[in-house]
Amino acid sequence: MAKQSIFGRISQLLRANINAMLDAAEDPAMMLDQMVRDYKNSIADAENAIAQTIGNLRLLEQDHAEDVANAADWGQKALAASRKGDELRAAGNAADADKFDNLAKVALGKQMSSEKEAKDAEPTIAAQTEVVDKLKKGLDGMREKLTELSSKRDELIARAKTAEAQQQVMDAMKSIDIMDPTSEIARFDEKIRREEAKIMGQQELAASSLDAQFEQLQDSDKEVEIDARLAALKSGDAPKAVTSGN
Repeated sequence: MAKQSIFGRISQLLRANINAMLDAAEDPAMMLDQMVRDYKNSIADAENAIAQTIGNLRLLEQDHAEDVANAADWGQKALAASRKGDELRAAGNAADADKFDNLAKVALGKQMSSEKEAKDAEPTIAAQTEVVDKLKKGLDGMREKLTELSSKRDELIARAKTAEAQQQVMDAMKSIDIMDPTSEIARFDEKIRREEAKIMGQQELAASSLDAQFEQLQDSDKEVEIDARLAALKSGDAPKAVTSGN
């Protein structure tokens, strides 16, 4: 994965307006789940690419350190050869002195070559270090965004469950509302009232029947009295008048 594509992908994900995207989504929870998966996949890809970039940078740094060490080593060899040449020349051995001076020149050439390689690598190392720093910061931003996404998903699910529970409570309260004629309690209350009315009707009917029986009894006693008096008249006995106090 090219560095530019990594930067572009990280920038796009970090600029994502989560709230606006959720507002436009038909199923925010499903969209959040998909976004979390996409972020995780993108983070995994970015981590692999950044790890490779860091690995390349470390190789450059190792090569640079090796060039610096080689330059120092060749410098020591050049110095040693030069001193040996000076000793030989002082001893009158010009031929061998020239040989060591030539060795010193060769060592100095190697030193200069190693120094050049180290110096040429420094801008690349600096640029790669800057790239790695930016990629690390971008990756940290993606991880923070993933945490935000996960939190929003959990918050959304919790709010949805709360709303569902509140609706269930409202439905339950509505079903037991005694003022609601469609509720079970209202129907049961109406049933009891009808039973009570029926009992009152039966009681009233029973009382009416009992009064009628007493009236019939009184009518029967009157007829008996009339018959008795009639019999007394026929036998010549005058009926006794009813007086108060007797």
